[in-house]
Amino acid sequence: MTHAIRMHTTGGPEVLSWEPYDPGMPEPGEVRLIHEAIGLNFIDVYHRSGLYPLPAFPAIPGLEGAGTVEMVGEGVTEFRKGDRVAYAGQPPGAYAEVRNIPAHRLVKLPEEISTRQGAAMMLQGMTARYLLKGCYPVQAGSTLLIHAAAGGVGSLVCQWASHIGATVIGTVGSAEKARAAQENGCTHTILYREEDFAERVKDITKGRGVDVVYDSVGKTTFMKSLDCLRPMGMMVTFGQSSGPIGPIDTGILAQKGSLFLTRPTLMVYTAKREDLLAHARDLFNVVASGAVKIRIMQEYPLRDAARAHRDLEDRKTRGSSILVP
Repeated sequence: MTHAIRMHTTGGPEVLSWEPYDPGMPEPGEVRLIHEAIGLNFIDVYHRSGLYPLPAFPAIPGLEGAGTVEMVGEGVTEFRKGDRVAYAGQPPGAYAEVRNIPAHRLVKLPEEISTRQGAAMMLQGMTARYLLKGCYPVQAGSTLLIHAAAGGVGSLVCQWASHIGATVIGTVGSAEKARAAQENGCTHTILYREEDFAERVKDITKGRGVDVVYDSVGKTTFMKSLDCLRPMGMMVTFGQSSGPIGPIDTGILAQKGSLFLTRPTLMVYTAKREDLLAHARDLFNVVASGAVKIRIMQEYPLRDAARAHRDLEDRKTRGSSILVP
């Protein structure tokens, strides 16, 4: 019997329970996958807490993983037993040694990408891709602000944007994280606990403001982030680790310079099979070329998912983290 982390209710990390689990045979259109590694992401915390509701209980959280195809269901022709594959996105269920998943959500891993890298990079890496290419077309000469620059998505955005030729300004919580962000190509780092990041951005940009802000923090950074933008700049809020932003008077966007605001999700940007493959292809290319490095900074046994969640919420992690069955 294989095992999985299951939830019977929402709550703190203690609701994550290590239990026997048998996914059964794959249904038509599904693949049975043996996980080698599972990605740890802040959206998992949102699902566990109930901020983002899961479909039903008991539930297995997790939206990212990589491993080997064990068997395929009726009608699956794109994959076969032994293929190395990875995925990110709906449906949840990654916190398991073995799972069934719709085949159309999987991508094959190229030889240059290890399976553990695949588990650590798909959700954060494809998020970085839609941030830089979908929400706002970052190019050489662009200037951007990324909050949590030393985190999983932040570290990839810094590398990728630097590779493109953009100027990257990043907020971080410590001198150690500032060094990590700088190693990833962050041009300017701001210690948000010690400095007013909006004032520092004005200083760095000589009063112009940045073209785009990428904010996964939410409540504590949103309003000041608007003050960092140039007229007609783009505010991208893609997470809320400090809490929900709450209701917004859209008139504030006019007052602060005819700003644009978007709240994207990876699930929408990769809903179509061709879009999923395009995101994965671009990500694999920049990783295989060495322009973006996947740094797995933390590894936890899958059975210790509760400890991993505590570390994530306490901001003890940086870079990418994986759970290992």
